Amino acid sequence: MKTTLLVLTLNEIDGMKAIMPQIDPTWCDQIMIVDGGSTDGTVEWAREQGYQVHEQRQKGIRFAYFESFPKVTGDIIISFSPDGNCPVRAIPRLIKKMQEGHDLVIASRYLDDAVSDDDDIITAFGNWLFTKTVNLLHGGNYTDVMVILRAYTRELITELDLDREESYLLPEKLFGTIISWEPLMSVRAAKRKKRITEIAEDEPARIGGDRKLQIIRWGGAYYFQFWRELWFWR
Repeated sequence: MKTTLLVLTLNEIDGMKAIMPQIDPTWCDQIMIVDGGSTDGTVEWAREQGYQVHEQRQKGIRFAYFESFPKVTGDIIISFSPDGNCPVRAIPRLIKKMQEGHDLVIASRYLDDAVSDDDDIITAFGNWLFTKTVNLLHGGNYTDVMVILRAYTRELITELDLDREESYLLPEKLFGTIISWEPLMSVRAAKRKKRITEIAEDEPARIGGDRKLQIIRWGGAYYFQFWRELWFWR
């Protein structure tokens, strides 16, 4: 099975310079930098290093996935942020678990002894609440439904309708934001009884750049989405 590493960037030049040289290019068959409109030299540096780069036409993390998905050549996709929050060592571990036959492997920040150095009291509570809600409403067995660092099959995206606008438009309209597909992936994979597992992986502090988290708007949109899924999608 071929593997694609999707590296999502928005003004992450410091993290790119520190993190990307640690990634062994033989781990993956394709490494694609997907940039949301950087102005700090991220795109230029990535191209200088020889990376495939896709510059988004529409801003927002969902469109990073939507626009790059047709260019993905791997059977396995790994979502990765080069801001320091995603440990490079997790990449071969995720691939190994996927090769064992899983549909989705999550690098959990809360499994076993894993810790998050990026959490504050608000995000820690939010992640706990969201995970408990998904497990209760949709029969999941997660410790972390929100994290970006995960591996999944290409087929999972289309099977779960994660590439369809209608899966996101109402919560985005209600809360005035653009959301990502990881939380919805967690929900629908659990509903479909897909082969899911987690690995314990720390979340180190970020390296440079600004935190992109929209706590109120994203939190509200995702929580609404979790409840809506009880009736919206079968």
